[in-house]
Amino acid sequence: MSAIEAIRIDEMKRGGITEGITRDVAFEKGDVLFPRSRIAGGNKSGWHHHGEKEVYGFVLAGRLLFDFGEGGKGHIETKAGDFFHIPVGLVHRDENPDREEALIINIFLGKGPQVVNVAGPP
Repeated sequence: MSAIEAIRIDEMKRGGITEGITRDVAFEKGDVLFPRSRIAGGNKSGWHHHGEKEVYGFVLAGRLLFDFGEGGKGHIETKAGDFFHIPVGLVHRDENPDREEALIINIFLGKGPQVVNVAGPP
């Protein structure tokens, strides 16, 4: 018989590490990864990409700014209730401009590492 599986907050596993972002993984099966990301108030992450993974996200709480693209000149702002997509291999960094923690729910699709940290944008 099949059953519904629940992962409690204290059962999540630590996810890929990028300076400024805390990732915890609820589910990982095959090419699908379902993590939660937290960014403390006033924090800006290091530059990174997600290898061969497509990343889809939902901002549950707070605001999240992204810098990306050539020279890091691309910019987009998201807020609670917004969805976003990060294409395969796009170098970017995340920033929480507010005092409160930003909370993001993601789905990663694809093979390879969850995160690849880099020195800066191309």
